[in-house]
Amino acid sequence: MILSWADIAAEKTIATGKQPQITADAKGIIRIVYGEGDKIYCTTSSDKGNSFSDAVMVAEIPSMHLGMARGPQLASSANYSVITAMDKSGNIHWFRLDHSTNQWKSMGNVNHENNSAPEGLMGLTADKNDHFYAVWLNLGSKKHSEIYFSDLSGQSDRWSVNKMLYQSPDLHVCECCKPGIAVRGSEVVVMFRNWLNGSRDLYVMKSLNNGKTFSPAEKIGRGTWKLNGCPMDGGGVLVNTATKIETAWQRKGTVYYCRQGQPEVSVGEGRTCSISEWKAQTVITYQAKDTLKLVTIKDMKTQIVGNGGFLKSAALPDDKIICVWEQDNKIKFKRI
Repeated sequence: MILSWADIAAEKTIATGKQPQITADAKGIIRIVYGEGDKIYCTTSSDKGNSFSDAVMVAEIPSMHLGMARGPQLASSANYSVITAMDKSGNIHWFRLDHSTNQWKSMGNVNHENNSAPEGLMGLTADKNDHFYAVWLNLGSKKHSEIYFSDLSGQSDRWSVNKMLYQSPDLHVCECCKPGIAVRGSEVVVMFRNWLNGSRDLYVMKSLNNGKTFSPAEKIGRGTWKLNGCPMDGGGVLVNTATKIETAWQRKGTVYYCRQGQPEVSVGEGRTCSISEWKAQTVITYQAKDTLKLVTIKDMKTQIVGNGGFLKSAALPDDKIICVWEQDNKIKFKRI
């Protein structure tokens, strides 16, 4: 896909780096976290994403996972932001930003058992009341990948007891797909790619009490994907304003949108998709070869964002949406 000059001119570069994640908090402050080598950086915008501050180095983690959705994760709430990052030995480091002081602080590990998460794949989210939730691939007692969960309440300095949410009857879930997590109010939803009877399909589990208990795992979509390998593509999940679960994921090279309990709908050929809300409608971003696309589900309208990979988006207070991605080892962004 060849972009027009206007499209290219609208793109801006933040810095060199990989695997960006983006949040916009209740005050409209936008934060982007990304990695470069073993270093984690964060940059901030207070003008609705028109410009970003010089990046601050949050931490350096020897042998940090970075690439193929293995990179620093970011979630923002009313008074705090949290970054998690995983090293190759299997520890999940976490850092907290106090919005009142604008200072990052190293807080230790999320996982309570050392070296339990070597795959480097996890999801992170937060509600509006400083409650953070994490899900990751953890090696269980039989050294197979299982779905683990923990939460962090308010100003606590320690994550809750790590608990296993799911173990496949076939011993392990898909080892190279990032699990996702979303929250709205007291409802928390986890999504992961299973490995069951030779199929690599997406499943969700729901909690209605802030993660204290979860429903049994439920398959998403009507089709299945028999695959002797890992697609390395976890998709995205959200809980919409009507507390309905919406998902985006890839099967056999096609990106699908699916509401829980309904058939999946084809969005287009591609991979590495994510899902978010914008102006009370659902938005899916994905990569078709090196072309980055944004689709509004209500009218299935597609916009070309740029070229590169790992596209993420966040809604802005002025009814715009901001997109961030990586291209040629540079972090790019654009307001749409």
